Amino acid sequence: MDEDGIGSDSEVKTQFAGVVTVDRSLENRRMQSGQVISGAILIVTIERLTQGQTGRDADIVTYQNRDYRVTFVDPYTAYGAGFVQAHCELLPFDGGFPVEQ
Repeated sequence: MDEDGIGSDSEVKTQFAGVVTVDRSLENRRMQSGQVISGAILIVTIERLTQGQTGRDADIVTYQNRDYRVTFVDPYTAYGAGFVQAHCELLPFDGGFPVEQ
């Protein structure tokens, strides 16, 4: 909050552990106006990730140098008490260099 009582967003980076799997593979759609690359990952973790709520943005997860927005979080007790699964959508990016290089 500033001196006038107006709040602003700030970035906080935190490392956490989890199991990452493909939720939806990368897909490149080419259109006349350009191309769109989409995909999604699923993370199983005990970290309290959020898809956003009033006054709080959704978490952004960086995995293999790509950013994903948490879009949905639900309990995942198959791993044990306290585990959640977070569905994360790939954020737009400029293409860059493939991770494999």
